[in-house]
Amino acid sequence: MEIRSVEALEALYGQPGQAATVKVTPFLTPAYRTFVERAHFCVLTTVGPEGTDASPRGDDGPVVRVLDAQTLALPDWKGNERIDSLRNIVRDGRVSLMFFVQGSNNVIRVNGRAILSADPELLSSFARGAAQPRTVALITVQEAYSQCARALIRSQLWSGENRAEGLPTVGDMLREITEGGIDGAAYDAAWPVRAAATMW
Repeated sequence: MEIRSVEALEALYGQPGQAATVKVTPFLTPAYRTFVERAHFCVLTTVGPEGTDASPRGDDGPVVRVLDAQTLALPDWKGNERIDSLRNIVRDGRVSLMFFVQGSNNVIRVNGRAILSADPELLSSFARGAAQPRTVALITVQEAYSQCARALIRSQLWSGENRAEGLPTVGDMLREITEGGIDGAAYDAAWPVRAAATMW
């Protein structure tokens, strides 16, 4: 049976508890800020004319810089040049982020609006040697809240179990998609050197 109204949906669920509603704030509380500043990884979700896009973002330190309780700075480091998320930010601006800290079953979620900046001073403040991001997303926080830990507990995300063994590589995927047009083994063999040379 397809659910076609909010009323029908709400009839299937109970009311959220107090903790689920009071946790939403229009800024980063000190506790939320501590969590965000410890996160080396987040998922950035954007929306544009073609639909939604979710992109993993990571760093070897804090993945965002907290400028103040309502402003985050997310540098755009080297990637695959598709710039799907950045196109969406320019055209729409609505963003959501989910911040993960390794070992914690909690997640902090942030909803807000972003603009892209190519201000030279801002870019240089993120420099890694000769490398610097080409843009920085400045995100205005509109909502921040902690996520229920059940999903990470159920998934045993931090259990230490290696579930990657036997997975297809990106080279395998590209070879399959191109029906052999891309040499998957060669792609995989070259990837570690290419990644190391273009990390920043």
